[in-house]
Amino acid sequence: MGRMALLGMSLVLASTALVAQVTADDPLLKPIEPEFAQRWLTPQPATRIHGRTWLVGFGGLSVGLIQTSAGLILIDAAVPQSVLDLEANIRSAGFEISDIKLILSTEPHYDHAGGLAALARDSGATVLASAPAVAVLRAGRSGADDPQMAWLPPLPSPARLRAVKDGEKIRLGDTVVTAIATPGHTAGSISWSWKSCEGGACRTIVFASSLNPVAAPGYRFSDPAHAAGIAAFRRTITRVRGLRCDILFSAHPDQSGGDVKFAKFLKQPAPNPFVDPGACRAYADRFAGLLEARLAEETKGEPH
Repeated sequence: MGRMALLGMSLVLASTALVAQVTADDPLLKPIEPEFAQRWLTPQPATRIHGRTWLVGFGGLSVGLIQTSAGLILIDAAVPQSVLDLEANIRSAGFEISDIKLILSTEPHYDHAGGLAALARDSGATVLASAPAVAVLRAGRSGADDPQMAWLPPLPSPARLRAVKDGEKIRLGDTVVTAIATPGHTAGSISWSWKSCEGGACRTIVFASSLNPVAAPGYRFSDPAHAAGIAAFRRTITRVRGLRCDILFSAHPDQSGGDVKFAKFLKQPAPNPFVDPGACRAYADRFAGLLEARLAEETKGEPH
């Protein structure tokens, strides 16, 4: 191995060690479930998808970015241990972290909200979430209404939090993002919608929260005590099915085919593979089937 190769390897190892040390010393970057979470953190380049809308996250975790006339809006923040990589991705797109003015949260689970506290601190941004999600983020822990509560580790709490209402319009500069309550996967889940224009063509983009009816052992969606939650989940699925939705980003891209679309986009961005007016309908239909299958499985064999 040549001297330059050895030097290059030494620099990489030194950089990796430095990042590990920074992460270990910073409580807001303390890794959460690092071995399990690694499956979501496949690197991918910051990519402008349409107009001034970017994806700046990872192969298994969507992080959206909207460039407005008054700064940036970020949607979700992945896990704490990914924040430095996420910030590097944002800089690679030509932005500064201080440009981020608002961070919108889809759900208060560590895979999407674990990095909120660090990113809000580093940028000075305010985190916006539904009222139930704000309560969880302030406490740093989910409550008994969360089907996955028994699985979930605590997460760091952002310093600046604001609750938003269903249908509330969030304005930053020349851009308006609408909050869409989508409870079910968590009681505080919320999706976000905005208009993106490019070359005279405008599209409605939806960044959707998860609709996955997954639960920790011992939690039964079919329990009569959870009847209100199931009713809300079904209303959410119906609502998502009916959304105007030219481009869909789901919090986990593989849940809506976003991973496949992203790979196609990198190879050939025109025609844009993300443009699909039926995407929200297909997303809702997929998880409607999974929810009803789970309910049927839970009640199988129970006396009538």
